[in-house]
Amino acid sequence: MIPRSTYKLLMTIVLLWGIRFSVSASSTDSASAYSTEEGVQLADSAQTEEGQDGESGKFNPAEMILGHILDSHEWHFFTIERKDGTEIHGSICLPVILYTPGEGISIFSFHKLHHPQVYKGFALDANEKIVRTDGKKFYDFSITKNVLQLLIAFTLLLLIFISVARNYSKYGTKAPHGIQSVVEVLVIFVRDEIAKPMLGSKYKTYLPYLLTLFFFIWINNVIGLIPGAANVTGNIAVTMTLAAITFILMMVSSKKNYWLHMVAPPGVPIPVLFLLVPIEFISNIIVKPFALMIRLFANMLAGHLLVLSFIALIFIFAGISVVAGLGASIFSVAFAVFIYFLELLVTALQAYIFTVLTALFIGETLAVGSGHDSEHH
Repeated sequence: MIPRSTYKLLMTIVLLWGIRFSVSASSTDSASAYSTEEGVQLADSAQTEEGQDGESGKFNPAEMILGHILDSHEWHFFTIERKDGTEIHGSICLPVILYTPGEGISIFSFHKLHHPQVYKGFALDANEKIVRTDGKKFYDFSITKNVLQLLIAFTLLLLIFISVARNYSKYGTKAPHGIQSVVEVLVIFVRDEIAKPMLGSKYKTYLPYLLTLFFFIWINNVIGLIPGAANVTGNIAVTMTLAAITFILMMVSSKKNYWLHMVAPPGVPIPVLFLLVPIEFISNIIVKPFALMIRLFANMLAGHLLVLSFIALIFIFAGISVVAGLGASIFSVAFAVFIYFLELLVTALQAYIFTVLTALFIGETLAVGSGHDSEHH
């Protein structure tokens, strides 16, 4: 049960941000509008869909797939097309927070940019991006779909670990029960199978970060598999941030011997140093964080692309004929379900791999020439 005070706080935040559920009808034959000041092209959602397809009502697989993968200022759940050609969109319009130098902060619901299309000098271009009609520079601090899901994952982490901490304080070392029994197994696994082997005697210093990293990635991976949810770990900006934090820890934890081993490897002839040192530098400073970023991003994005592509095949063949659509649906659904269950395994596997590599890279900065290489290996 969520405490009453926490519930009131969450409800207050929701009301202040102006998150609203909007069911809006838009005609598929509406024309684009243009700003008379700067010539900024504006378009509503129906016009954008028609412009991409070339003709109204035609299924666009690229639009469907990108709509589920890309970040957005609204959380879209469904679209229902009426017989009269209008569409009903069910979505949560998220808060838009924009800062314009010299004018201050503007906070409003994303719904305002649809009805009307220009609001407080801001509008949407043909690609559904926020622009200023007067061309002024501004900064976007909006709560987008990915940001909201990160906040949801953060809240889940707090609820899980606060609950586990309360159980420990209440029951002590007695046999765990409920969610505590699951979390305890995972915590022990990360400690004994990742932190200790990779970090040796220093594992206690970095164990909190490794546990946070493991559970944060896993929870976001699992939430991303829920239909309609955002694929946060399939966003390269998120994985880049996680890799950057690991890189900072690597640099902060690095010892003198780590840098000496990189710029002047012992026992290497001087002519070879001119070739080896740049390779070592690129490998440790660039390749490692880049590998962390790309590995998680590519694996989580690929799984979603495969599932969505199989689903899109049904509508593509249905556009040819009903029989072709029914035939394609048998194989598409079967493969989509197989990939989906495979992704359930991948969610935990990618969280494990990212955590292992993080511990390994940090351990290398501690172990090289510091007297416990054997323990590390």
